[in-house]
Amino acid sequence: MEAFEERLSRIEGMLAQLVEREQVRQWYSVDEFARIVGRSDFTCREWCRLRRIAAGKKASGRGKHASWAISHAELQRYQREGLLPVPDAHSGSCEMNVSKPPFSQEARCSPNPSQPQEESVEKGIER
Repeated sequence: MEAFEERLSRIEGMLAQLVEREQVRQWYSVDEFARIVGRSDFTCREWCRLRRIAAGKKASGRGKHASWAISHAELQRYQREGLLPVPDAHSGSCEMNVSKPPFSQEARCSPNPSQPQEESVEKGIER
C-alpha cells in the first residue's frame, strides 16, 4: 500500500509540473517562447531584435539590458502564420502590436530616417 501511495504522489507531482509548464500566460519570456515553438533562445531573441515577431522590452528587470517579452496573442499568431515579413529598413515605425505595460516606449521604436540624426563623425573627427 505504501508503494502505491508513493507512486501516486510522484504521478501527482509530475502532473502538476505539466500543468504549470503548459499554463497559458499573458506574456512569455524568450526562453518560454523558444521552448513552446521548439527553437533556440538565441533564434527567438534574434526574431525579436529583427522584428520578425512582435515583442517588446520589459520596462523593468535586472541588469543592463532589458529582456524581451512576447504576448500570448503573438504566440498564437506565430503558430498560425509564422514569422512576420522582414521590415523595411527605411520605415522607422514604432508600431508593434504590444500593449503598453510592461514595456517602455523607447524600446519599441526604431529611428525615423526622415528626422535629422546627429552625426557621430564630423570632418573625420570622432566626438
